[in-house]
Amino acid sequence: MELCPLCNTKSRIFYHAKNRVYFVCPVCQGIFLEKRALPDEMSEKERYKEHNNDVTDIRYQNFVSPIVNAILNDFSPHHAGLDFGAGTGPVISKMLEDKNFYIAQYDPFFYNYPELLDNTYDYIAACEVIEHFHNPAKEFALLKSLLKPGGKLYCMTTIFNHTIDFKTWNYKDDPTHVFFYQEATFAYIKKTFGFNHLIITGHVIILSC
Repeated sequence: MELCPLCNTKSRIFYHAKNRVYFVCPVCQGIFLEKRALPDEMSEKERYKEHNNDVTDIRYQNFVSPIVNAILNDFSPHHAGLDFGAGTGPVISKMLEDKNFYIAQYDPFFYNYPELLDNTYDYIAACEVIEHFHNPAKEFALLKSLLKPGGKLYCMTTIFNHTIDFKTWNYKDDPTHVFFYQEATFAYIKKTFGFNHLIITGHVIILSC
């Protein structure tokens, strides 16, 4: 057994591959990779550099548009935002800046400006980020602390459910994808970290203060 990195509960084996073991938590329903198989920082960075994230690519813009459209619907240019885990191609930032929004970029590998974590924001976008969290409890506590009262956290990830065959699920095959969420996992996050509201629409999760 291993302890869940989100809620610290003893968790049972969920899936055993040739060289990787995944666990599922009985409390928060998170599914996570065993600690010994977690990638180191150098491996992570090299993997992220392989991503061909062209901010002008229409397909890439379409992919992130659910988050962008939700932010445009909920906020206006005078609100301050943070693109958390912006990566090599901060397309959300580009699309919002095109609408005269102000949004800062933070990424521990590519926009490592820790002073940004001393501020608070009206909204935070974390697109295809949370599945990379080695320590989701620490990261969600941080994200909640960065939001102003009434602020919103917009996440995008592929949510696991019982209709998916984990063995053939290609989302798990990226070696930097180490924590997977079910709908119940987000309900746990909402309650535990003090969010007031939770909305899940497809791949988009909105947690509100």
